[in-house]
Amino acid sequence: MSATDFEALLRQALAPVEPPADLAQRLELTLVSLTELAHEELETWELRAMRDPRNWVRPAAAAVVGVSAGTALVVLRVRARHRVRKQRSNNLFELAQRTVQDAAEEARRILPHR
Repeated sequence: MSATDFEALLRQALAPVEPPADLAQRLELTLVSLTELAHEELETWELRAMRDPRNWVRPAAAAVVGVSAGTALVVLRVRARHRVRKQRSNNLFELAQRTVQDAAEEARRILPHR
């Protein structure tokens, strides 16, 4: 095997692969459903059952899954609108401020209304 063959094989193996067009939408739907399922699980547990530590696993797991999926959903949605915020911002400070505001608004949308 010559060096040019090896380089051609490397180029072929390391060629960029485009993700499916609907990947972001599928990921967002999965994160939304995980967040909703975790919220439903947390709504159903009773405080009386929490006296026994053996009953803590399901609510703790639901809380971890809900927080993780919710955070990932906020990041995904805020990141999707980054280009628009960048074009509207005059400087880095304004961009950071708009990003924080966008993340806070998105988190308010995801959190259950109580």
